Amino acid sequence: MFDPFTGAVLDGAEPVRPRAAHLGLEPPRFCAQCGRRMIVQIAPDGWWARCSRHGTIDSAQDEQR
Repeated sequence: MFDPFTGAVLDGAEPVRPRAAHLGLEPPRFCAQCGRRMIVQIAPDGWWARCSRHGTIDSAQDEQR
């Protein structure tokens, strides 16, 4: 598993993340499954991010978790 904001491997320690990510203002930039950089589109009403291997997630899905 990978950190979706930094792309670092999650090894049990809490990763160092940007302040905006902690506040929920930053969309994920890396795929949590494979660590690849994602294509991210930000709109006034939300965002979506697409991994070439694992598909698309959006802010509506992220808020439900």
